[in-house]
Amino acid sequence: MRFWSGRTVDQDGGPGPRSLSEDIAAPSQKPKAAVQSRADHRRTACGVDVDVKALKSLVVSGREVLPLVEGGKGIAVSNGESSGAWAAAGAVGTFSGVNADFYDEKGTLIPLVYHGKTRRERHGELIAYAIRGGSAQARIAHDLSAGQGRVHMNVLWEMGGSEEILHGVLEGAKGLVHGVTCGAGMPYRVAEIAAGYGVFYYPIVSSARAFTALWKRAHHKFPQWLGGVVYEDPWLAGGHNGLSNSENPTEPQAPLPRVTALRTAMRQAGVPEVPVIIAGGVWCLREWEEFLDNPDIGPVAFQFGTRPLLTRESPISEGWKQRLRTLKAGDVLLHRFSPTGFYSSAVKNRFIAELCERLDHQIPFTAEPVGEHTAEMEIGLRGRKVFVTPADKVKAETWIAAGFSEPLRTPDSTLIFVAPDRAEAIRRDQVECMGCLSACNFSNWSQGEAGTTGKKADPRSFCIQKTLQNIAHDGDVETELMFAGHIAHRFATDPFYRDGFVPTVRQLIDRLMTGD
Repeated sequence: MRFWSGRTVDQDGGPGPRSLSEDIAAPSQKPKAAVQSRADHRRTACGVDVDVKALKSLVVSGREVLPLVEGGKGIAVSNGESSGAWAAAGAVGTFSGVNADFYDEKGTLIPLVYHGKTRRERHGELIAYAIRGGSAQARIAHDLSAGQGRVHMNVLWEMGGSEEILHGVLEGAKGLVHGVTCGAGMPYRVAEIAAGYGVFYYPIVSSARAFTALWKRAHHKFPQWLGGVVYEDPWLAGGHNGLSNSENPTEPQAPLPRVTALRTAMRQAGVPEVPVIIAGGVWCLREWEEFLDNPDIGPVAFQFGTRPLLTRESPISEGWKQRLRTLKAGDVLLHRFSPTGFYSSAVKNRFIAELCERLDHQIPFTAEPVGEHTAEMEIGLRGRKVFVTPADKVKAETWIAAGFSEPLRTPDSTLIFVAPDRAEAIRRDQVECMGCLSACNFSNWSQGEAGTTGKKADPRSFCIQKTLQNIAHDGDVETELMFAGHIAHRFATDPFYRDGFVPTVRQLIDRLMTGD
């Protein structure tokens, strides 16, 4: 058991208020600012003295560890080096099993090169690469952990070949992985797969309803291997988020009642009293005091996804680390551009701006004159006729004159207008698809027997494999997708990072154990 002490008050002696600002963008509509301000139930002024509760160690994946968990981030953003360091410090490290890196006998990174002529062939190559990479990262993490802590692997259920990759890595690194965290979809079969290798499983959910569905359908058959449940805040977490269709992306909800509801649902279903791991929006632990020793919540641990980016063991580029220091509140966008169809959160950079621009240059069309769609336009090399409203035709002509002269059709019977070089890049990326998802909106790939979703490829999205590989391997942080949580702006104001300080993982964990 370890303790921290500190105080957090605002000028009038009460808990300091917190504001959340985020924009929401969906492919079907132009993004709009949606600023939310509320008096948060959490305390946010880290680093001021007052006594707070004790932080207790927990049994995670069969061993007593600090209740601190590294959030898994793919592609190649949390790896064997970072996760091994977290485990060596007595916490839980998590490497990403999403198309992880692997190396030759000299330790040199082997670049991924696809030779298959079809998407199905390249999909097979991707799975083989992923198994090799995940196994390599597991071995690195195991060696660096020096027998301490726990090593977990994170996978996305909707990544291409997720079940085959899970089997391959757990077999190839047998005994080296203690737990599997899995989200980005409804991972019904992850319990069965993990249990088959004697590995604990940790479903990632954003609501009690999602967990109940998983438990009733499949997970109840393997209760002894349920290591915990990750509650991921769908409004604050970085990367892909679990917002449901019934939840408003512009109206964030406080996590305390949602976590309480999750534990209540777990108890009603007879689930073992395993830890709930709180993820999304976690910066310093003193802000979460009311979650500790709370009988309504039970045992809890805390997952950090964004803060580990700025450590010495973090494999991201120096440019990426420096960019994190410049972020301000509101610089992270919650959007629906991802080819998965899920909401996700990323830094507003030129990559995101260009996707927003595609929505700005979008108009609906019909194949025949219908209602107000009376103005004729010719699109494509064949000069196919479509019909738009007269007002939209004026917009389109303005965009064309400005250089956005290539119209691309979407699955929603709309046209977007982009520059010729952008249109060429979009088409090339769609053709070169390697099947990294179970189903892709951007390319219309599906790993099912048909090999296609049956829908038109959507040019409002992007190749997520390409951009995440690029940014993970020294790509330009302005022109690639840069996932981050909505609290990433706190790097700029937290005194821990003053004067360009970059901590080791152990230094970060020591800092977290003070409550800050």
